Amino acid sequence: MGSVPEQIVAIQELNTLIEQAWSVPIYGREVAYGLCDILRDDHALDIIVNYCASPNKELLQASAVLLEQTLTTGNRIQVADTGLETVVKMTVETKNDSNLAKTTTGILENLFKTSEDTCSRVITLGGLDVIVHWCRCTDIMILRHCAIALSNLALYGGPDNQQEMTKHKVPEWLFPLAFSDDDIVRYYACLALAVLVANKEIEMSVLNSGTLELVLPFIETHRPDEFAQMDTLHRHGRSTGWLKRLVPVLSSKRIEAQTIAAFHFAMEAGIKAEQERRDILYDIGVIDPLKLLASSPNSTASRLAAKALKILGEEVPKKLSKQVPLWSVEDVSHWVAQVGFGEFCERFEYCRVDGDLLLQITDLELADSLDMTCRISQKRFLRELKELKITADYTSCDPSKLSDWLDEISPLFLQYAYNMLTCGVDRQSLPYLTEDHLMSDCSIGNGVHRMRLLDRIKKINGDLTNGLECMMKNIDCFISYRRSNGSQLASLLKVHLQLRGFSVFIDIERLTAGKFDENLLKSIKLAKHFILVLTPNALDRCIGDNDQKDWVHKEITTAMAGGCNIIPLMDNFDWPAADKLPTDMKSIVYFNGIRWIHDYQDACVDKLEQFLRGQINVKTRGKLQKMGSQGSFDKVESDT
Repeated sequence: MGSVPEQIVAIQELNTLIEQAWSVPIYGREVAYGLCDILRDDHALDIIVNYCASPNKELLQASAVLLEQTLTTGNRIQVADTGLETVVKMTVETKNDSNLAKTTTGILENLFKTSEDTCSRVITLGGLDVIVHWCRCTDIMILRHCAIALSNLALYGGPDNQQEMTKHKVPEWLFPLAFSDDDIVRYYACLALAVLVANKEIEMSVLNSGTLELVLPFIETHRPDEFAQMDTLHRHGRSTGWLKRLVPVLSSKRIEAQTIAAFHFAMEAGIKAEQERRDILYDIGVIDPLKLLASSPNSTASRLAAKALKILGEEVPKKLSKQVPLWSVEDVSHWVAQVGFGEFCERFEYCRVDGDLLLQITDLELADSLDMTCRISQKRFLRELKELKITADYTSCDPSKLSDWLDEISPLFLQYAYNMLTCGVDRQSLPYLTEDHLMSDCSIGNGVHRMRLLDRIKKINGDLTNGLECMMKNIDCFISYRRSNGSQLASLLKVHLQLRGFSVFIDIERLTAGKFDENLLKSIKLAKHFILVLTPNALDRCIGDNDQKDWVHKEITTAMAGGCNIIPLMDNFDWPAADKLPTDMKSIVYFNGIRWIHDYQDACVDKLEQFLRGQINVKTRGKLQKMGSQGSFDKVESDT
């Protein structure tokens, strides 16, 4: 075996050889796999695994680096069978070692794509805790490993391990990853979310995290063919086993899950076509789900599924428009068959049911006119119809944007849009609606939903004496940040605060055009606390901005006027002189705040929580006023 220094040199030389093999053009994968097979067959892999428990740090580190490079399919299986505890224990014991983080997260990324049982054992041994821990770092390569590890775990882990992921607050910790500036990190974080939300048992946990809202904006700003060329990770495509596990996500009821799965298969179709390996996609049974999705009203997912089918040379089925009120009888029949009620298509066609009639159909009409007498079948059909109503586009019959108003209350209320529109309701007539109108004319049978609608209508009527100002502040924290360099810290704060029970609003650039001002400023006024994330030069654009054209400036003044408890949180930030800032915001430099230290996040958030819970008197600022224009401050203890 040789001395420890000799062992280290041998391991490093092996690592260099493996790296060179992976980098060989065209045939690199085959060469590297061949070398990895030799390591396994000659029992060298067992030695490398054992070295991961070495008391010699240099030998341990060199062995871990080599192990990460050699975790091919066969080697992953062997490690899972004979060395899993040793390897995962090493990742746990070095959890706080930033020098090893890139390697340990890479090892876990690979182990999470072995089997459901292996995923379960890795979680039990503490591997998932390691990944969650490093989700808070700033190193892009580590974050990539974390995002891919979580997507692998979501795909390979199965329902039980997905439940464990929610217990470890993975949907929340995916937020800073999906909010990252790096597209690879964002993509795999979004993919992990899509797989998790497709599991109905944990769907609500994923929705409550607020992270799912980041999925569609990513897909809408990227093209599969271009994204495939962004990184070597994508250029060779994914394995058959990995892709097979993604196929069921195409059939999810969630639009976000359908869309990102369709995006990936559109990307994969191009890669496999170029490699002349189209047969893989046929073998995993993806063609029929793609055809079903290509004909669905989900416009983005439908387009991406159609793109994948075209690349594969498949016929693209007829696509249903989202404008359901305009559907023909043939469109309705096609949809009825698509959602699993093909035996009733003939009756729907005989009765000439078009989009208008479909959206108004009742259970009695299903039984009397369409021969759907089984009550359970009726419930199943009406459940599908409700989903269709929620996702439909009512532009053709909704000039006042009533559907937008319903969507603001909750997307669930869009199921009532067409009934209300056909009754003649528009946004101008809302203040005059009564409960009887909603129940008898608009057929809204759910009393709780009627109550919520009437409550929103009261606000339109101005029944709240002092308007917005007297509304209860129902958001705990609004996080303001500079997009250019503050998004990562802002997203981390959101997760930390949510996990401590606070409700948090953070703008994710998803507010529709024309509503940005109103909705964002309204959220500030509804917030108890305004956390101002100050990264380097965050206030530079405010200097001389006397017309409030800068959004951070506008957010600060709105928070001041709204009586928010303002808490600056500074990360490598120095205050400008107060006299350089506009008059309406210059007092911000005197506010008590917190210095952010990335390596001590929990301690910083502990201090922030004291501010939020009133354990620090944020109004005692006399001493700080004298130093406010001279720079920032490191401690707040003297003001408690």
